Amino acid sequence: MRLSLDKIASATANVPLRRDVRVSPQVVAREGYIVAGRVRGEKTVYNQLEDLHGRMVTLHDGDIIAGVLGQRNALHGYSGLVPETIAAGDTLQILNLGGVIGRCTSQNPDVGRPFDLEVLGSVLVFPDFEDRSGVPAHIGMNAITAPEGPLPRVPVVYVAGTCMSSGKTSAACRLVRQLAKRGLAVGAAKLTGVSLRRDTLNMRDYGARWAASFNDAGVVSTTADTAVAVARTVLGHLAHVGAEVIVAELGDGILGEYGVQEILAEPELMRLATVMVLCANDPVGAWGAVEVLRGRFGLSIDVISGPTTDNAVGTRYIRTQLGLEALNARTHGQELGEFVAGRLVERTGHGAAAGPGPAA
Repeated sequence: MRLSLDKIASATANVPLRRDVRVSPQVVAREGYIVAGRVRGEKTVYNQLEDLHGRMVTLHDGDIIAGVLGQRNALHGYSGLVPETIAAGDTLQILNLGGVIGRCTSQNPDVGRPFDLEVLGSVLVFPDFEDRSGVPAHIGMNAITAPEGPLPRVPVVYVAGTCMSSGKTSAACRLVRQLAKRGLAVGAAKLTGVSLRRDTLNMRDYGARWAASFNDAGVVSTTADTAVAVARTVLGHLAHVGAEVIVAELGDGILGEYGVQEILAEPELMRLATVMVLCANDPVGAWGAVEVLRGRFGLSIDVISGPTTDNAVGTRYIRTQLGLEALNARTHGQELGEFVAGRLVERTGHGAAAGPGPAA
């Protein structure tokens, strides 16, 4: 069957799709496969889709879109999974702005019910010139691949947080900006979370020479099982293309379900950890994160940012009670960048080699 797509979700970006596509009624019910569907209903909240250019486009009843089957486990959004079987005509839901599609199992009242999507079929691609039957498209096609051998010793500034929406991307962007202004070739990474181009596009806007995420590696949503391998692929790719320093955001929180804990526990990845930035929403979260990172992972935090540093109440607590530097990315972005750049110089000499690894 031929279809004309009204909108193409950014999560499909690895597979170059045209508006006119062919679809099959046989759907492969596994994460990463691209499906076409018809939007059902209208919404006024959480009613947009990020397209291939990173633009947010409003969805309307009857729109035919291409999205990617996947799961999501968001505290402030939707949770959902890929059903064991999917057939044309089934109703699924749009689980995030990037076009991840699955069966919604839980929702946050702030975003209301998700859009329903009537499944029309699997989007087909034709990798062989003479092949007229096509194969189901999967975002693993054209994905970046893991480098052979050990990871290059490129210094990594990890930006972790207590949960989603704790200021991680804002901090990462300011760090990218300040490091790039110092003449470093900065690579930016989003290592965990659910597919959405917005964060890596923002990092590019702030001066990252290259930016990559798990989606570029062919993964829709990271999990405890996939996060370490995907992080290795993304960091290795950025090092291979020439990054002198990498700012790597760990999406979601350190105790979430996207695999951040597994990354923090992986020696090879933490050996690259030259600076550790924590973003927290409040003093309790800051204290708890310090305890978790030190007690469970043997990691020390260099500086705390995020909403808990929005004014002197939070910064005073962090400095006097936790003994750590506190710098707000939005109001003191330059100072935050200078602080991190200073740590890079201390630990690498010139910011182009990995530091001593995680602190005890």
